[in-house]
Amino acid sequence: MFSLDTFIQRAIEEDIGDGDHTSLATIPAEATGEAKLLVKQSGVIAGVEIARQIFKRFEPDVVVEVLLPDGSSIQPGEVAFYVKARVHTLLGAERLVLNIMQRMSGIATHTSRLVKKISHTQARLLDTRKTTPLFRYFEKEAVRIGGGYNHRMGLYDMIMIKDNHVDFAGGIPQAIERVQQYLAATGRNLKIEIEVRNMDELDQVLQCGGVHRIMLDNFSPGSLQQAVSKIAGRYETEASGGIDEHNIVQYAETGVDFISVGALTHQVQSLDLSLKAVMHK
Repeated sequence: MFSLDTFIQRAIEEDIGDGDHTSLATIPAEATGEAKLLVKQSGVIAGVEIARQIFKRFEPDVVVEVLLPDGSSIQPGEVAFYVKARVHTLLGAERLVLNIMQRMSGIATHTSRLVKKISHTQARLLDTRKTTPLFRYFEKEAVRIGGGYNHRMGLYDMIMIKDNHVDFAGGIPQAIERVQQYLAATGRNLKIEIEVRNMDELDQVLQCGGVHRIMLDNFSPGSLQQAVSKIAGRYETEASGGIDEHNIVQYAETGVDFISVGALTHQVQSLDLSLKAVMHK
């Protein structure tokens, strides 16, 4: 399972190694200072609380004054927070804080944009497992901050029968039956989702039953609406595949419960932020 403390420690070790020799050489160890997180691009900010934890790992008594908490709309020139600490702390934590916050803020911004587009519908926006290895916690947290919802965190917290599972199992009825047997044998209480690729597979699932959600993969908006109507509220519905900001409204207006968009986490540009020294006169 993910440990934020372990991640921060390993990220610090990766960047600093046996010392930030530039800072050690140029700045006295006892010197203190102040820096500000400067916004350089409009969007939604994310990662402020994680930044606080990073600074505290360097220096437990660090003072962080937050002006724009996670989820705030931001504009160029605004200051998200001020941080007061030893200068070595500010310089040592700078890049790690920015790397995480810029990536998270980019994801939160894109998520917020899509959530607003479908806010007049019942559809909820989901992320996927298309995340950066070992960075999933931050990317999914950014989706949540942006107003979206997290799908399963990994392979361990939900049963999700996809096309390859069905093909290797020999068919939809066999896959569902084996899942039921597995859950009964292991005593696990996991929700079951199954992916279907066409109406014929949907009919098979509806005949078999035994699932909680049906993912309708690569359906057109028109065929999706037909499928949602056929399911008629018996199971949760999820649309996936080829959905982006240009067509998401069409999909949301079909009455589907969830829309999963992998691009939330794997095709997003980082937001421009900067950590700048505050020079008092």
